[in-house]
Amino acid sequence: MSLIHYEINIDQAKDHIIGVTVRLSNPAQQQLFNLPTWIPGSYLVREFSKEISQLSAKQNGKIKKIQQLNKNTWSIECDQESELTLTYSIFARDASVRTAWLDLERCFYNGSSIFLCADGFANQKHRVTVKKPSFNAKWQLATALNSIKIDSKGFGLYEAQNYEELIDCPVEIGDFWSGEFMACGVSHKIVVAGAAMTFDGSRLLEDVKKICEYQIEFWHGDQKPVINNYLFILWAVGDGYGGLEHKNSTALIANRSDLPRLHQNKASEGYVQLLGLFSHEYFHTWNIKRLRPQEFKSLNLYQENYTELLWFFEGFTSYYDDLVLVRCGLIEAADYLKLLTKTLNQVLQTPGRKIHTVAQASFEAWTKYYRPQPNTANTTVSYYTKGALIALCLDLSLRQIDRHDLKPNKRGKKSSPTNAHQTFSLDDVMRALWLRCADGLMSETTLLTVLFDLTGISFKKNFQSWVHGTSELPVTELLEYFGVKTQLEPAQWAQKFGLRTAESSNSNLVIKQVLNESIAQKAGLCEGDEWIGIEIISNKIDAYQRFWRISKLDDIQLYAGNHRYINALISRDKKIFFLKMDLKDLAKVKTLRLLGTESDRLNNWLTQT
Repeated sequence: MSLIHYEINIDQAKDHIIGVTVRLSNPAQQQLFNLPTWIPGSYLVREFSKEISQLSAKQNGKIKKIQQLNKNTWSIECDQESELTLTYSIFARDASVRTAWLDLERCFYNGSSIFLCADGFANQKHRVTVKKPSFNAKWQLATALNSIKIDSKGFGLYEAQNYEELIDCPVEIGDFWSGEFMACGVSHKIVVAGAAMTFDGSRLLEDVKKICEYQIEFWHGDQKPVINNYLFILWAVGDGYGGLEHKNSTALIANRSDLPRLHQNKASEGYVQLLGLFSHEYFHTWNIKRLRPQEFKSLNLYQENYTELLWFFEGFTSYYDDLVLVRCGLIEAADYLKLLTKTLNQVLQTPGRKIHTVAQASFEAWTKYYRPQPNTANTTVSYYTKGALIALCLDLSLRQIDRHDLKPNKRGKKSSPTNAHQTFSLDDVMRALWLRCADGLMSETTLLTVLFDLTGISFKKNFQSWVHGTSELPVTELLEYFGVKTQLEPAQWAQKFGLRTAESSNSNLVIKQVLNESIAQKAGLCEGDEWIGIEIISNKIDAYQRFWRISKLDDIQLYAGNHRYINALISRDKKIFFLKMDLKDLAKVKTLRLLGTESDRLNNWLTQT
């Protein structure tokens, strides 16, 4: 059996270069090497090979010719009896959770953007040696890879059972903070790079432990967990947010200011959002990394892999991430309803929901969600947010079905125990899917079958409307049954105008998006316009009070007051335009606010396990 062995050198940190050496015993006569074009969990072809340089090969001390066959495939004619050695450089300067980063303060990488795959050897064991950097003796290493021989700082030899496992274990290197805890017998570790001195690591460990214990029990009850250990990697930065799931670990990025702080008792909104991120990526340990779409049975890492089910795997995970926080006692019910309000308004303020189904949005994630354009909000909907609302609708619909009233289903068997006033929930569905899909693969049909077997009720029409249709979801009606009322409130100014803006360097408003059927669209504003000022159209004011420069949308109310018409002074392609704008409908634009009442139904929903 051949062995493939990688060596990682990070001594060129000043140049952001990760050096890679690959040794392959007994290569094929025509040995191919490939580099993935995308990373599972982030559905966009990112062309990792663009960062490779100085690729060379040797065998028996002689330089071998390398022929590049396409953007990410190389061929080498080899002596099959001799070891082949490849060396190459990776430029690592992507400040995200998806690829690689290296400077004098930190190193991080995902194997999918680092390790060339030896064609024909992907299912064999892979070893990697990570060399200790010469420039900083304090640096340490953290990864979920199985260690073979490492030093006290974590540098040394690691092993993966195959190439898939090798690239599914991100690596963090640096002078990071770390802490550990046990959850349901499973060892967990959190490493945090870039934290300020005020960071309260003990609180983070305590809170994340509650999340992990709840989720392990959610999926497994009192059975043995599917994981033996788990690693959270968090990079705290000045401005950033995101996460990427892996089978036994996750990589996260968040604002430094959102970390819990010493002597700060009340959780900030940013910290709650961070806990939601921990919860989201950890839930993926089951819901996408093990329970996964039928189409992902054998992932092709060199081209797009399509599925219509991201609304389930990302959307349902997005539903549970915040719900878990309230069930763990990390936030109050009122806080949860604020988070749910935000999700609901995000969907309602996306005109694309009226023309693009969430199943289509899932399928086209490769070209739409991960490649947003100025018109994206008008042409598609997020499978994260709408998927979360579909999960909510399904959960609340199930909770209205009294098991005591059920009759034998069409298959001639009772759907559930007949305990009086005991209802179903989405929790039952998720656990039933986990038990049913022994191979981890599921389809929409699987989900519908589980729903029918549990309840004796077909949800096909619901899915046709919610998933494959563009009708409005019955969110507010279902919430009302559970003691949550809807209140209309004045919208923010950007929502009133139907705009998404950013400030430019000279403090003008730059239009980033214009939403369909909005006041801004009717006036003729476009993406890229700079909104410089306004002219109030009225015969009742003097000329010197008519023209105003603005730097934020709130300025319009300050200067225009209750006047109905203004001219928007716009700079477009260095030309100046006056666009007439009718403000009469501004007050009609509202947002929703969810208000909970003291209701047993509400409490049962939010606290039931």
